[in-house]
Amino acid sequence: MKEAVSKRDKLFQFSSILFPILVTQLGLFSMSFFDTTMSGKVHRDDLAGVAIGSSLWIPVYTGLSGILLSVTPIVAHLIGAKKKKEVPFMVVQGLYVSLFISILIFLLGFFTLDLILNNMGLEEDVIHIAKGYLVALSFGIFPLFLYAVLRCFIDALGLTRVTMFITLTSLPINFILNYMFIFGKFGAPKLGGIGAGIASSITYWCIAGITIFIIFKQAPFKEFGIFKTFYKISFKAWAEILLIGVPIGLSIFFETSIFAAVTLLMGQYNTVTIASHQAAINFASFLYMLPLSISMALTIVVGHEIGAKRMKDAKQYSYLGIGFALFLSILSAALIYFFRPEVASIYTSDPDVLKLTQDFLIYAIFFQLSDAIAAPIQGALRGYKDVNVTFIMALVSYWVIGLPVGFLLATYTPLDAFGYWIGLISGLAAGAIGLSARLAFIQKRKQQELSTN
Repeated sequence: MKEAVSKRDKLFQFSSILFPILVTQLGLFSMSFFDTTMSGKVHRDDLAGVAIGSSLWIPVYTGLSGILLSVTPIVAHLIGAKKKKEVPFMVVQGLYVSLFISILIFLLGFFTLDLILNNMGLEEDVIHIAKGYLVALSFGIFPLFLYAVLRCFIDALGLTRVTMFITLTSLPINFILNYMFIFGKFGAPKLGGIGAGIASSITYWCIAGITIFIIFKQAPFKEFGIFKTFYKISFKAWAEILLIGVPIGLSIFFETSIFAAVTLLMGQYNTVTIASHQAAINFASFLYMLPLSISMALTIVVGHEIGAKRMKDAKQYSYLGIGFALFLSILSAALIYFFRPEVASIYTSDPDVLKLTQDFLIYAIFFQLSDAIAAPIQGALRGYKDVNVTFIMALVSYWVIGLPVGFLLATYTPLDAFGYWIGLISGLAAGAIGLSARLAFIQKRKQQELSTN
């Protein structure tokens, strides 16, 4: 990544890093979308089984893969500080950590999956499909986490177009494999929702294989010689990765798990309310890819500037990203407000669900505004390697403020299910305020440290 002097150059460089990340995130989101919608074409039990399996898998995956996101600021700092020779060692240590996490998830699932599914009150066929989907998926855990580390390495160099290419290549692979194993085409067995797990697992191996090939053969990655030297396990390096990564992973887990918790609490309402809530949440999650991508781009550019000790440039990038996110959130809010019927009709044709989904989407507007501040600031703070306070803020804002407020409003006021959405919005807003104060404090402290050195 080159040094950008003017604000115009910074905007251009930031946009060139951001756009491929956004396409990549939307592509990864599409894989889950393919699994759910294609399984639903077989039978409602397949749809339910994949939905349950995904709801169990996604918080675990996003939380634990969040640990590996620490590789991005670590590598970005090394590149910014012109310590290129240290990069392969840290990336390989990240791969060791990813293997350890993969084994941990596999063992955890082996001993707890039956217990969890059997205590959810599900029908026997749904349990069978959910378990089969997750077991099939488990064989792709290692390549998925390996890819997560290698993606962080590639993105930290500012070459996010490469990971965009990898993701876009994997989408047709995933679609074709889903078609084969879900519906029994091209000689494959018809496995329904379980087939979606097999398709995803094979896709993860393909993604990892493509990424390794690129790092071996393409410049500038091959110049680092990531796989040419055997490095012993360094627990000191693991400690650096985990000290930054665990708070990131926990922050992400607290955020994703609260939405899963609210969905479970929605079980007390009728089917129309549950379906409407799920449709609105799914669309809000889709729009969240915008601030999330900006967050990931900010980690890269801020990490580079801090590594090079250019504090003023890091600060400018931070506010550039937040401003860009706010601008896009206003556009998203307008989209939701003026096209609510069209958005709702993507998910359902049932008139009752259609109407209630539009009501929930009004609340989704306020999600956009809070996320537009909170997510980019989280990304900027990761670039500064400041993650512990962010983790505490996530815990407080989501689980101490958001969920209790939502429960009280839903239980003791006429708001009912809407009370949970107001609670979530309250938590997001509190987090945005706290993170804003933290960013201002860190920027001031870094500037003072530079002045005294």
